[in-house]
Amino acid sequence: MKKVIIIAIIALSACQLNAQKRDIVEYHQNWDKQKMFWGYYLGLNQKDYKISYTDNNTHIAVTPAMGFNVGLIGDLRLHKNISLRIEPGLSSNTKTLAFTHIAGGAKDSIREVNSTYLRVPLLLKLNTDRYNNIRPYLIGGVSYDYNFSSNEDNPDDNYEGEFRMKKNNFTYEVGAGIDIYLPYFIFSPSIRGVFAINNELVKDNTPDSPWTGQVDYFGTRGIFLKLAFH
Repeated sequence: MKKVIIIAIIALSACQLNAQKRDIVEYHQNWDKQKMFWGYYLGLNQKDYKISYTDNNTHIAVTPAMGFNVGLIGDLRLHKNISLRIEPGLSSNTKTLAFTHIAGGAKDSIREVNSTYLRVPLLLKLNTDRYNNIRPYLIGGVSYDYNFSSNEDNPDDNYEGEFRMKKNNFTYEVGAGIDIYLPYFIFSPSIRGVFAINNELVKDNTPDSPWTGQVDYFGTRGIFLKLAFH
């Protein structure tokens, strides 16, 4: 009798699951068959800097603030699970640098860095197969970043209160996200890690400057939260 009851429960459960599957409406069933599509994104970011030094007596403390990013998406399908993606957009952020090894007031030891970048990432997106109305993915690639706030060409340096950074930079990024198929659009949240490839620092005109003389590498790193809509 117990066996009969167990078999009946399993059969009823299987029937219920099949009924639920039949009730699920899969939205935008032909969307992933497109060769190319466009979208847009907006989101938040928090950036600081990876810094290395040539001695142990130099230290720069970075205090990041929350920034924003916004841009467009172009997606070219290479395979049912692989696509090539370009995501040009703007990214803005503010950081405060404290040169803790420099004695004196804020005029000498504090610099505020306001940065607005034009970012042009070229990315490879690896999708899983679609399950009902969701499709997880991994994404990664490289980006050219143009710093609109750069003062690279300014002849003044930290001795006049100017902390200088390069205009042209390159980063790589990796992340993960999920495509959610909704009735009227596809919502695609993702989280990305972004890391500078080149040294972004423009050193002071004086080689032994206390601000930049002992800095070996100074590059952006950050976390981006992107909310995309297709």
